[in-house]
Order: sequence, then structure tokens, then C-alpha cells
Amino acid sequence: MSESSAEVVASAATAVVASAAGATGGGWRRATGIAGVAIGVVAAGAAAGVAVERLTVGRGIRERARMALDSTGPYGALRGTPGKAYADDGTELYYEVDDVDPEAAPALTPRRRRLFGRKAPAPVTVVFSHGYCLSQDSWHFQRAALRGVVRSVYWDQRSHGRSGRGVAQHEGVVLSIDQLGRDLKAVLDAAVPEGPIVLVGHSMGGMTVMAFADQYPDLVRERVVAVAFVGTSSGRLGEVNFGLPVAGVNAVRRVLPGVLKALGQQAEWVERGRRATTDLFAGIIKRYSFSSRDVDPAVARFAERMIESTPIDVVAEFYPAFTEHDKTEALGHFKDLPVLVLAGVGDLVTPSEHSEAIADLLPDAELVLVPDAGHLVMLEHPEAVTDRLADLLTRAGAVPAGATVSGYGSTSSSARHPG
Repeated sequence: MSESSAEVVASAATAVVASAAGATGGGWRRATGIAGVAIGVVAAGAAAGVAVERLTVGRGIRERARMALDSTGPYGALRGTPGKAYADDGTELYYEVDDVDPEAAPALTPRRRRLFGRKAPAPVTVVFSHGYCLSQDSWHFQRAALRGVVRSVYWDQRSHGRSGRGVAQHEGVVLSIDQLGRDLKAVLDAAVPEGPIVLVGHSMGGMTVMAFADQYPDLVRERVVAVAFVGTSSGRLGEVNFGLPVAGVNAVRRVLPGVLKALGQQAEWVERGRRATTDLFAGIIKRYSFSSRDVDPAVARFAERMIESTPIDVVAEFYPAFTEHDKTEALGHFKDLPVLVLAGVGDLVTPSEHSEAIADLLPDAELVLVPDAGHLVMLEHPEAVTDRLADLLTRAGAVPAGATVSGYGSTSSSARHPG
């Protein structure tokens, strides 16, 4: 998109937000239908701005295509042993455990055997924390690779996925990243009461890991043996421009917090607006989730379904916490551990410069910048993430040393062969 086109889009997005902010009565209902489109940007992980491609295929055909992808796509179908933890405010947190399968090693494909090696790995548990408006299923490809070989825990953050609505937020308490760190502690207490831990966090999940370390440094020192930060940030998220011109970003930042709060109070109308603008919403998600032009449609649809499932009031209550997030000092708790810092070069939500800043503070960390990758790099280029994660587990002693596969592979081939 050219600079002039970007300015037009930014102006349009700003106008949408501003009109929604000033709407009342019957006008509010009309505005929220449109504002649902703008909030789709936030649901995709961005604060504002949309690149809309011209639609050339009939609505009925597009709907049938979505139904076909939903019925045949295997993504998000992997399930483990369910469990529940309870946060300090009583919120029910859902998690699943994939235990080591003693019979798994003989059945591994050559690639999985090469990555994860022996039949009985070290007693390490890998705990995965997902990002904003996603769920534990966002780790689908990595879960397929680790399944049965290394004990793994996947959990849904409060108000996301299968976890309960945040009790404190329902009662009007403002959500903070620190709360998410305490939630992670509750999950660890329930699912991993003993033994070494590897923490893996994507986007908001990485911030959760940082908040956990900030509040429980002794536990990190005693039990955490490695950490992976994927497409995340330690702070200064208020400076991200989401690929928009400066004027558009400043205008949207000025009105967005108030609009989000208002929209969160009119969730029913906004959800109707989102449903009525499915095609535009899908385009927004693709722009802010992926960088590759040829992303597998089934993977794109999978991401769309996860993000669609996040209610607008949850989108609204979580967003302010990101501008307040600053856990730069907490990174010091990981300085003596094996650390992986990975990001997509084309990430518009948490730009790769934020990952570089984390790596600068952890000079012994492995920094991996994946070309032609956006915010959902673990879905867009799953092989790149899985390979580097396998190396991290080797350094942590969870699996034996072994070769990794060179090259990033392709999303399409990975999607057809998730094992």
C-alpha cells in the first residue's frame, strides 16, 4: 500500500472511531456496526488502521469456503488431559497437560526423532502462554511436534479460550499484566508443582512470563531452566505505529481508549457489527497476523476463528494494560538462563525491534528474526519456531543434542503435515 493510500486508510479508521465515540441513542447502534470493524483491528492485536482489498468473490462462495475450511481443518483439534487452576481472585483457569508417552519414541517420524530424540527425556515441563485474543490452540504446530515426547502444559489466559471470565474484571477491577503473572503462578502450582520448567510466551504471553518473574524471582531462580519470548515486548508499546502514518496513529490513540470502554459496554451491538462485516474482519486479521502473501487459507481461517471468539468487552478491558506494561527490569531474572528471543520481521503489532531490545538486555540470548513473518509467526512459519524451540530444549537439558532441520519450510506444507 502506498503512503498516500495509507493516509486515506488511516483517516477513514480515525473517522470511524471518532464517529463511534460521539454516537448516542439510535446513532450509537449504527455506529457500533461500523466501529466493530475498527475494533477488529484491536482484536487482531493492533490499535488502529486497516488495509482493505477489493472483494471479487461472491459472499455465498466465501461463506461456503469458510465452512469447508472449518470442517476439514485439523487446527486446534489437539487435546490433552484437562485441569483447572484458580487465580487469586477466584477466576477459573483452564489448562491441558500433554504427558510423556513411553511408547511415543518408536512411532516418531524421522524429523521428530531428530528434533526431540530419546525415549525418556529429562523431567522438564514446557509451559506455553498464548497471546491477546488467542488461546492455547495457537501453539498447534509446536504442540504436534512436542506431543508425547516432552511434558507440556498449555493454558488459556483469563477471559480467553476455555478459561473463566476474569472475576475481578467482572467486578470492575482494572486488569494488569501483573495479574496475568499471578495467574501463571496459579497454573504452575496446579499443573507443575515440582520439577524444572521451561517458560514459552507469545506476545501477551511473553509479558505474562515477565510479570511472573518480576513477582516470583525466587521461583525463577529455583525452577526455571529456560525461557522463550516469541513476538513480544518488555515495554514502550504505546510507541508502536501499527504500520500507519504518524498523523493517523496519533488521532486514533487519542480517542481509542474512550471508544473501547464505550464499546465494551455495548458488546451485543458490536458483536452484531463484527458478524455483519466478516469479510472485512478477515482482511484485518490477515494484515495484522501474517506477513506472507501465500499463507495457507486454512491457517488464516484458524487464526480468524480464534480471534473472533474473543468478546469485545474482553478486547476492551485488556487493551489498556499494554500501554502500562513495562517489565524491562524483570528481564534481569533470566540473564543466567538459556533464552530464545524470536520475532517476525514483518510484525506490525510488536515490531521486531522490541525483540531486539530484549536481546540487547540479555546478551547471551539467541535472537532469531524470521523473514516474511508477521505477528503469528508460530502459525505462519511453524518450522522456524519449532526448530529454535527444539534447540532451546536441548540447551536446557530437556532433550539430547541433535541436528535441526535447515530452512524455514512453508506454511502450506507444514499445515498439511503437522506431525
